[in-house]
Amino acid sequence: MSDFRTRLADLRRPRLLMHAARFGLSDYRRDRDLKRLVDLPASPEATVCQLLSQEDKLEETRQRGDAGYSIARHIEVLIALLAESRLVIRRT
Repeated sequence: MSDFRTRLADLRRPRLLMHAARFGLSDYRRDRDLKRLVDLPASPEATVCQLLSQEDKLEETRQRGDAGYSIARHIEVLIALLAESRLVIRRT
């Protein structure tokens, strides 16, 4: 479990991207939003791992300047990642 905490702590993204994700946290609803992002919403720990994997791929795509990059999708994943990681921290 501390592995994902280390990865979250080391997460370095553009300020505007993170600001948008933090702004979206107030509208995040796990039951509505998570089913669009992960296959089977499971425990928050498993969900965070899936979201981290997706976010890594999105970040690689962003850095390459790929035309298929979706900033909206990246922000959605970051919002869910921040919200789910808060759930995990509260549980421990």
